[in-house]
Amino acid sequence: MIEHKGILEINGDIVKIKAKGIRYGELALLRNPSGTVSSAQVIRLQGDLVSLQVFSGGQGISTGATVRFLGHPMQVIFSDNILGRVFNGAGQPIDGGPDLSMDQQVEIAGPSINPWMRLLASRLIRTNIPMIDVFNCLVESQKIPIFTVAGEPFNELLARIGIQADADIIVFAGMGLTFDDYYYFSNTFQSQGVFSRTVMFVNLAADAVVERILTPDIALAVAERFAVEDSKRVLVLMTDMTAYADGLKEIGIAMDQIPSNRGYMGDLYSTLAFRYERACDFKGAGSVTILTVTTMPGDDVTHPVPDNTGFITEGQFYLHDRIIDPFGSLSRLKQLVIGKKTREDHGAVANTMIRLYAGAKEAQKKQSLAFELSEADQKLLRFGQLFKERFMDFNVNIALEAALELGWKTMAECFEPDELLMKEDLINKYFPHPLPVQEEDVVSQIRDTADPDWVESTPVATVV
Repeated sequence: MIEHKGILEINGDIVKIKAKGIRYGELALLRNPSGTVSSAQVIRLQGDLVSLQVFSGGQGISTGATVRFLGHPMQVIFSDNILGRVFNGAGQPIDGGPDLSMDQQVEIAGPSINPWMRLLASRLIRTNIPMIDVFNCLVESQKIPIFTVAGEPFNELLARIGIQADADIIVFAGMGLTFDDYYYFSNTFQSQGVFSRTVMFVNLAADAVVERILTPDIALAVAERFAVEDSKRVLVLMTDMTAYADGLKEIGIAMDQIPSNRGYMGDLYSTLAFRYERACDFKGAGSVTILTVTTMPGDDVTHPVPDNTGFITEGQFYLHDRIIDPFGSLSRLKQLVIGKKTREDHGAVANTMIRLYAGAKEAQKKQSLAFELSEADQKLLRFGQLFKERFMDFNVNIALEAALELGWKTMAECFEPDELLMKEDLINKYFPHPLPVQEEDVVSQIRDTADPDWVESTPVATVV
């Protein structure tokens, strides 16, 4: 391979050199006169002017360094041996485990999946979180973010979904994590017994920005391989996409690109969409489902990152005040599984409970304004309190069928059947009714409580 000399410019982590026949995304090695070697990736081509992002940063790079292009884009290790391992944002092992250099290497950020090979989403991913399973189902091959703000337990929610989700493989991608967050995920996956089917790619806040923008591509490349080659149902967890977008902005500014809204580059939408669209249910193989965290600075949903994300993804979970808000959350694919892959009463229970909870919020406003409350308002307030305790509490862990039964029980404790405005056949089948009193039960009860002589001489009326 030809070694190129004469670095023209060093701007932070960006190095510019003249070269021909180079591909976008190609890897390169920079060798200083002192002998130190740094890895870099081509991030811009302008004729024969090549811009490279140095993984380890531009500090210490000499203008007298030589550049050798490797002829291939970024690659990542893929084999069953990566399960239970931790890698950095560039795909290199950081857990001190066995050497994997001889394992298969696969390219990242390949072409999008042929639409002919995609299947329509139709399978439920159970999480045992009722605010997801009952009201906004997570569907296999879905792409959906968690919209939240700093200070909310979004990492705890993401880890819990990873632990409890009905998936074969968990691929975790952390971008700009603090060490405490990294330790939390690693320790949680290990202590809950899912680490053996998990692979982690972690970019810490102190790591190079270029690794941050590579992390999603590396994680998704591995996820696709598990889905296509091993027919696995893969759940990809990524946090935080706002940190990823901020990394894109930082590199764009260093390359003197003209910024768009709030300093982000004009291609933010297509960049995010390219990653999210890797979610797929492959014909004749497995699937990739993508669940991400997107923090909203200032709780502003019009911020460029959540705003663009909302146009790309199929709904969102809105986490605030330690609850998944039933009004701000939406799963656009839930209708593909509710009542089809779940019980026939699923849709009616979910819709009715949300309607009643909305009524409870209105009754709560009336109460706060000192209006007189009707009997119906009192029932709604009672229901709202039970709904928050039994379904919205962050620590509730219950299977879907049990949650539906609990929903019927909660409604029955507060309302009469005709007040629910539901189909009569569903009410007759699922609404909890008092058990019929049998004649022998009455006789037994009388014998246990009455005077024995009186019982023997007193006939028992037939109970109808």
